[in-house]
Amino acid sequence: MKGNPSETRKRLPIDGLLITFGQPFFQGILIVLYGAIIGIALIANGLVQLMKLSNALTVPIRKTLSSVKSRVARISEDLTAKSSLQTKKLLSVQVHIRKTKPQRRIPAKAVVISLAAFTLLTGIIIFLLGGILKDLPSPDRLKDRKQIVSTKIYDRNGNLLFKIFKNENRTLDDLEDIPPFLIQATIAIEDKDFYKHPGYSYKGILRAIRDMVKTGNLQSGSTITQQLVKNALLSKEKTVKRKVKEIILAILVEMKFTKDEILTMYFNEVGYGGAAYGIEEAAQMYFNKPARELNLEEAALLAGLPAAPTRYSPFGTHPETAKFRQHEVLRRMVEEGYLTEKQAEKAKADQLIFASQKTDIKAPHFVMYVKSLLVEKFGEQVVEQGGLEVQTSLDLQIQRLAEEAVEKEVSRLSNLNIQNGAALVTNPKTGEILAMVGSRNFFDFEHDGQVNVTIRPRQPGSVIKPINYAVALEGGMTAATLLTDSPITYQIPGQPPYSPKNYDGKYHGKVSLREALANSYNIPAVKTLAVFGVEKMVEKGKAMGITTWDSPSRYGLSLTLGGGEVKMVDLAVAYASLANAGNRIDLAPILKISDGKGRVLFKYACDNFQSPNEKAKPIEEVVCNPKPVVKPEVAFIETSILADNIARSRAFGRRSVLNIPGHEVAVKTGTTQNLRDNWTIGYTDDVLVSSWVGNNDNTQMSYVASGITGASPIWSTIMTTLLAEKPPHRFETPQTIARVAVCHTTGTLPCEGCPQYFEYFIPGTQPTNACLPKTEGEEEGGKALTEKEDKVQVKKPKDEKFGRILGGTNARPAL
Repeated sequence: MKGNPSETRKRLPIDGLLITFGQPFFQGILIVLYGAIIGIALIANGLVQLMKLSNALTVPIRKTLSSVKSRVARISEDLTAKSSLQTKKLLSVQVHIRKTKPQRRIPAKAVVISLAAFTLLTGIIIFLLGGILKDLPSPDRLKDRKQIVSTKIYDRNGNLLFKIFKNENRTLDDLEDIPPFLIQATIAIEDKDFYKHPGYSYKGILRAIRDMVKTGNLQSGSTITQQLVKNALLSKEKTVKRKVKEIILAILVEMKFTKDEILTMYFNEVGYGGAAYGIEEAAQMYFNKPARELNLEEAALLAGLPAAPTRYSPFGTHPETAKFRQHEVLRRMVEEGYLTEKQAEKAKADQLIFASQKTDIKAPHFVMYVKSLLVEKFGEQVVEQGGLEVQTSLDLQIQRLAEEAVEKEVSRLSNLNIQNGAALVTNPKTGEILAMVGSRNFFDFEHDGQVNVTIRPRQPGSVIKPINYAVALEGGMTAATLLTDSPITYQIPGQPPYSPKNYDGKYHGKVSLREALANSYNIPAVKTLAVFGVEKMVEKGKAMGITTWDSPSRYGLSLTLGGGEVKMVDLAVAYASLANAGNRIDLAPILKISDGKGRVLFKYACDNFQSPNEKAKPIEEVVCNPKPVVKPEVAFIETSILADNIARSRAFGRRSVLNIPGHEVAVKTGTTQNLRDNWTIGYTDDVLVSSWVGNNDNTQMSYVASGITGASPIWSTIMTTLLAEKPPHRFETPQTIARVAVCHTTGTLPCEGCPQYFEYFIPGTQPTNACLPKTEGEEEGGKALTEKEDKVQVKKPKDEKFGRILGGTNARPAL
């Protein structure tokens, strides 16, 4: 190993003084002040002596010259018999001595001014150091300090979901129990000059100063010793004062402890993510083995975690970053001469086998999701060491129901090449997350179980259609508007012809908008989007809560069929806006955050949530702020369509799992055309359930998988159970809605012989004309249909009434 791990620093002579003066709290002050005073005294004394010397030099030099001159004269007389050459040399010495001049005198005034300036500067430095050092902790606290518990995360009822330990969950190791390559890996990535510096790094300090000048933020640039001091002895504030304390303490720690002792304390102190503090607990948590048994690839991964345990965690929301960090550690080890390129490449290629987690963690995907939000709000160090008490919106009982539903259905679907599932339960009125199941099994590393599908972008299939139809209904269409479900091909410049198909491969002729949405017909949805434009759908989607859509130019007409990726959490917000009379309420996974002293730092007040012991007003309070994003009448009409079991019976039948007996529930399914994602989302006024099945690696499911055989049973199990003990649910009709009888086949007021039903309208949009009675050879209420294919050249939209565009068999959309 580069450097000598067993190197022991010799005790300095000052150690005797340190013992004499007592605790190291005073040692730092005494050493700095004593050194400063002695230094000033020595410099001042030197300047005074120099001034006296300059004044006194003139007389001695003159006397010396006179004496030398007399001696030369006597020598000259005695040596007359010697050679003239020697005589000349002696005379040259005489001449040289005569030319020697006394040194220039230093003006007394300049000396006094210099001394005064130096004294003032030194006084300022001592004053500043005194202010910094007055609260300097003792390095002995590294051995004597008390260790405390960190953040606790609870569900809404006070059930503990996860406890993030800093110290209690720790097993101390001696340096001999830590593999040499783990020490090497840590030094290579954290502090390559550890065995050379006195506790601080000149380069690190200069780099921190440079970054502070550029960004205004004080960056780390810390050595291993400084990290130990920062984590164990100092506060987490990022200030110059704290940085100076850190450097001074690092020097004192290096004076008091050997390098091996410092390394031992570091490996037992540093956090490796979650509840793992100290290398022993990290080895047990990630690999279920003691630290002394870690291999090279495991050691490299663990060495890279302390810099940012949440970001680099293989159990976090982005596990791929853990592998990238491991590769960086191995590269640094090669640079420092600890490994050869061949050894590093082998370690990169070797598969990491993680341990099945024995940590008592409930709702792990939700806990990690909440933790990431906390880190974003407070910073990683506060979350992992700040003793926060976090009360979340999760209901552990509903969470267990959702977990069981996902596990049961995915197990049943294994023969359809479905390996994973997810579910999300929310309260649409408040945005509170009641359950979050990000995958079938968080600890299933073979199928990337730690990936949280609820917050990952996936293609939504037909569950995105309500956004498209919201635009249409606000743009003048009605639920009775007839759309033609017939073949059509769009000629898009620079792209192959686009011919949308229905999921069942059939064409259904004239259908109302209600039937088209309820049965999830694709062709009418694409035709509708062609009329109103992709840009309006993207704009409406963003307003309703979709965060993954950007420029409309990236999407085509397939957007209404799921061509743009979305997150399940975003879909939950979008559907909740329909349940909330068109008002958007964002998700709220956290109800309250308190510090270790019981002070409330944050409170979500949407549902008037109140803890029994809460007295003081919270520092930050977030109230429900519903934002209108859809017209209330449109939200109700779409809800009535999604809850219409009769309207969707063509595609799903009347006794499908989408029908919850005794309750009116709005629900929509969706399956991507590539069979990689299968969704169901449905809601009542106060509960919204989203479900998904598929594979994390994007492999296709079996062709027989559908909304009914995939995600819908998960949705149905959860929704049926949640509604079982509740009174029958019905959606309340707004007073602003008009309810009018219409002809089923024409969408107009009914006429003789035309089957009719009651439809909901925004006042002023209901039909005013009745249909004409049928004649021989015609369908009821209208002419017979053909399946002649439309071919549409897509170009700049024109202003043309959508009813004429979509109402006729051979109509040409003006696009």
